[in-house]
Amino acid sequence: MNVQHLTIKKDRFTVTTDSSLFQTTAIREYLSQSSWAPGIDEETVQISVRNSLCFGLLDGSKQIGFARLVTDYATFGYLCDVYVLDQYQKTGLGRWLIECCHAHPVMSRLRRIMLVTDSAPWLYKKFGYSPLNQRDFVWQINHPDIYLKSGSKLSMQK
Repeated sequence: MNVQHLTIKKDRFTVTTDSSLFQTTAIREYLSQSSWAPGIDEETVQISVRNSLCFGLLDGSKQIGFARLVTDYATFGYLCDVYVLDQYQKTGLGRWLIECCHAHPVMSRLRRIMLVTDSAPWLYKKFGYSPLNQRDFVWQINHPDIYLKSGSKLSMQK
């Protein structure tokens, strides 16, 4: 799908969906140390960026944050891999990153946007997210250590 790039500037900071400005090595370094994607490899990050609507948060040209929306661009989106580097937290940049995500035209057409978080529920509540605590409503298959297992890459044969 051909989606127009969104670029929003605020002082020296930029949020952009232009993946040519992303530093996937920096993204991988953060994610590989995160609680949700420990050990993730560069190739997996590159594939996920290529196949999602992503938002890079930059300080000049330095990658300092990121958010990824896995979406069909019509009805559903899953917001994930959201982070702001520790030294930039408590400055309002996390809130601004999410505001920029929600400013993208694709977000306004989605019937359902989901996320999974245990670190910043207060932030997402400000944007209208609510917990799904209804019994047996959200289901999953979860492989939390998939990137830490040797030989975990899936080989697709033609």
